Amino acid sequence: MSNTITDTNFNFPNQKSVYKGKVREVYNISDEQLVMIATDRLSAFDVVMPKGIPYKGQILNQIATKMMAATEDLVPNWLVATPDPNVAVGHLCEPFKVEMVIRGYMSGHAAREYKAGKRLLCGVPMPEGMKENDKFPEPIITPATKAEMGNHDEDISREDILKRGIVSDEDYIVLEDYTRKLFQRGTEIAEKRGLILVDTKYEFGKTKDGKIVLIDEIHTPDSSRYFYADGYQERQDRGEAQKQLSKEFVRQWLISNGFQGKGGQEVPFMSDTYIESVSERYIELYENITGETFVKADVSDIQSRIEANVLGYLERA
Repeated sequence: MSNTITDTNFNFPNQKSVYKGKVREVYNISDEQLVMIATDRLSAFDVVMPKGIPYKGQILNQIATKMMAATEDLVPNWLVATPDPNVAVGHLCEPFKVEMVIRGYMSGHAAREYKAGKRLLCGVPMPEGMKENDKFPEPIITPATKAEMGNHDEDISREDILKRGIVSDEDYIVLEDYTRKLFQRGTEIAEKRGLILVDTKYEFGKTKDGKIVLIDEIHTPDSSRYFYADGYQERQDRGEAQKQLSKEFVRQWLISNGFQGKGGQEVPFMSDTYIESVSERYIELYENITGETFVKADVSDIQSRIEANVLGYLERA
């Protein structure tokens, strides 16, 4: 679709390097700042889908920057400016090579592992007698290794992270503390919107002066799962699926079409009608999560728009 951005090849002044993740592309400027562009790529089961989703990058970027502003009193973050709807600019950081996943409910990956008979997830015990989408007695932290594009993130225990020296003991204590604080704040924000923050992941990095900060995205539908609070308990009592706001609907569609990112499986064909429906769901997610009407950016020439806005920012900075 021509109204999407799925790849960029900018050459900004004082550009040192470019890193391309599953969804975001990060430009290093002078080894001081990072220009992070949220593309419209859609990733599921650690596989990037062939077609972009209109407005998805704008939605992710704007939710993440709003949520960073709403949590910066608790946890410092990398963000400096948002010169374009799809762009965030922040301090250069060295990312920790783990994603801090925190789960308040037994859903998604945790539920699939539980159904397979596992009662330990990343070294953390899950109680017997739980049903899918039940609330855990306390939120559990289940970290994952940060995979390169094309590879799968893998579950890892706190003990293995420390034993393998991926994160120091001292830093890991901070990561856990920040993760719990952010999840608590995210839960409170969600409650005000009539939502339940089910699970999410946070990524952290270190600035040049050694400060641990929140990076990447926060509380977006790509990194988080939300349920509608209204009717949650009734649906659980009846054994029904929860009404949710996340990209789980994409995962379920892929599963129903025989795809889970496993070797030999082909990504099912996504029609333009289906792509449009995914875009509409992302807009619904934005409006429910933020409580604001989504304003579509001009997508007639996204590449030129982003380039002009970033160049203008860099000239002023």
